[in-house]
Amino acid sequence: MFNIVLLEPEIPHNAGAAGRLALATGSSLHLVKPLGFSLEDKYVKRTGLDYWQDVDLHVWENFEELKESMTEVNFWYLSTKAKKSPWEAKFQKGDCLVFGRETKGLPEDMIENAGNGALRIPMAPGGTRSLNLSTAVAIVLYEAVRQQAPEW
Repeated sequence: MFNIVLLEPEIPHNAGAAGRLALATGSSLHLVKPLGFSLEDKYVKRTGLDYWQDVDLHVWENFEELKESMTEVNFWYLSTKAKKSPWEAKFQKGDCLVFGRETKGLPEDMIENAGNGALRIPMAPGGTRSLNLSTAVAIVLYEAVRQQAPEW
């Protein structure tokens, strides 16, 4: 249904959780190198449980390679530095939801160049700086799914 893109993910638990979310929604998981872990890592598999082998997984050498292969879809870039919320976005099936590294997020120039495609999950002022990566994926992915109103 959608494409979850993790740009240079560092923590295997988050990739495993994103894989389960992809499987639960009929989406694909795209991991863009370098990865901070091996896909054989026991933590990736533990978080993905016995579903990991069923995940529609794609591993890319770099983001440009992924982007060149997906010219007909919208890209949404998630960052705490964006202004627009996912509730304002109009998601379409096949869209790419792009999330950055756990420690640094997406590069600032990527967010600046995204224009209205840059999204921020709203959070109460004075609270946390950011959310866990797999939590952020779940929030945005399920808003996108909700907009498509699947009859599951």
